[in-house]
Amino acid sequence: MFGMGFTEILIIAVIAILFLGPDKLPSAMVDIAKFFRSAKDAIGNVKDTLEEEMNVSDIKKEALAYKSQLNDATARLSEATDVKAQVNSQISSILDDKEEIPSAPENAAPKESQEVTFKKKPKKEENIDV
Repeated sequence: MFGMGFTEILIIAVIAILFLGPDKLPSAMVDIAKFFRSAKDAIGNVKDTLEEEMNVSDIKKEALAYKSQLNDATARLSEATDVKAQVNSQISSILDDKEEIPSAPENAAPKESQEVTFKKKPKKEENIDV
């Protein structure tokens, strides 16, 4: 126990009996047992706390991994919107170029407007024998 042999424990017990006396020895043993019990509980609490901290660190790692995934997705999304903006700017520049090129010479005579009329067709008479 605690790296001590039987003879060392026996020597400590004899010294304790001589030092404390037979009347105080039982209460001292109870106090020592309480001390060892509280030390054992404290060590158990430390273990539990360390396990919680380890779990917290695992959760923190997972959260950081999710954060990096979200940052990557955001970067890809911004690249996609940049492509859309580039395409829109190219389309608008093409449309602007078409507007700058005159479609007809300025000297050409304007076309005459033609009038469109709709004539009514005569109705066919149907012979209905009853």
